[in-house]
Parts: sequence; C-alpha cells; structure tokens
Amino acid sequence: MAKKLFVGGLPYSTTDDQLKEHFSAAGTVVSAQVITDKFSGRSKGFGFIEMSSDEEADKAIQMFNGADFGGRSLAVNEARPKTEGPRGGGRGFGGGGRGGFGRRDE
Repeated sequence: MAKKLFVGGLPYSTTDDQLKEHFSAAGTVVSAQVITDKFSGRSKGFGFIEMSSDEEADKAIQMFNGADFGGRSLAVNEARPKTEGPRGGGRGFGGGGRGGFGRRDE
C-alpha cells in the first residue's frame, strides 16, 4: 500500500519532476507534488511524496530526513491526514477579527 510523506525545507525553485527524481533513489515514487500559492503560483517550500510501499517510504525518511537538497536541509516524515482546522468549514460566523457583527471592544 502506498504511503504519503511530507517533505519540508524545499528550495523554492523545486519542481514536481525534480522532487520525484530525487526520491526515486529510495524506491518507486507514485506521485510528487510541490505545494504552490494559489494566487502567485510560487512554491511554498514544501510538498508531498507518495511512495509505493511502507518499506520504501521508511527508506526515504531514513535517506532524506535532514539531508541537503539544493542547499537546504530537508524535513521528511509521514504525512498526517488532512483535518478541518480553524480555517476549515467555510465562512460562517466565527470571528476572524475582520469587523462586522459581534462585540465591541471599548
């Protein structure tokens, strides 16, 4: 079964293909994605790798966590499932400090 890994500390110039090629040294890379800002299109300096097996994912963590990549030190660990955070759930009433209704600080 495939296992997804978080990869932090990427140089901002890293492409999906470069990430996939680099991690292929640890095994079969199912997918590689550098996360980009939706407005500017620039890299956010992190991404996700999906390795084809748990063993290959563990090998990738051992090989690349703390290793140099493009002059930066990588942080590689098992990706956590996406959860609804403080920003999740739409734009209901819940504060956010952007004016509107609610209490007045006097």
